[in-house]
Amino acid sequence: MAKTLSILIPVYNEKATVLELVRRVEAVSLPVAKEIVIVDDGSTDGTRDLLAGLGERAKVVLHERNRGKGAALRTALASATGDLVIVQDADLEYDPADYPMMLGPLLDGRAEAVYGSRFLGGPHRVLLFWHYFGNLLFTLLTNVLYDINLTDMGTCYKAFVASHLKEIPLRSERFGIEAEITAKICKRRLRLYEVPISYSGRTYAEGKKITWKDGFSYLWCLLRYRVSD
Repeated sequence: MAKTLSILIPVYNEKATVLELVRRVEAVSLPVAKEIVIVDDGSTDGTRDLLAGLGERAKVVLHERNRGKGAALRTALASATGDLVIVQDADLEYDPADYPMMLGPLLDGRAEAVYGSRFLGGPHRVLLFWHYFGNLLFTLLTNVLYDINLTDMGTCYKAFVASHLKEIPLRSERFGIEAEITAKICKRRLRLYEVPISYSGRTYAEGKKITWKDGFSYLWCLLRYRVSD
């Protein structure tokens, strides 16, 4: 039976990029049917007006207030109907042209989860040393705590067999969701692959939202979920 893919897109104040992102998602040729699930997390910049014009091109869910990326991602996952899911930020840092690479190990049965690594040789914009250094530290901590050998635990490009991800209780409201997902799939020993992806990071002036303060959420989740669920 043919597989279906749900693209989960949490959105908050991305008026400048969200329509271009949807266009790029639609343009990717894949051997699976695509479903676009967008959750607007209380945008105030006019993003909602643009989403209202998408019609049947996407399933759009609205949060009445800003709750955080984790909350938006959980809502998107609950609304997804695909056999596979992929998390796609709306800011164009990650390129949907990498979907075939991301989905390959899932479609041929090698993997149950796939991470797109920014550090396996794909082209990337050169930016922000301290973000890079922080990710190295959190990746090292993840590898030590969970006995794995990831190169990029902080990547936002993650794809899964949907049934496996839906079985995991996810609780994080904000950016800690990235560390929580990684911790919990590692504890469950899902077959995890990494593939190289391109990356076009933004500066804060261009709209980047994650800050050094979110590092505390990463640390808390990695430590907490090592001993509890």
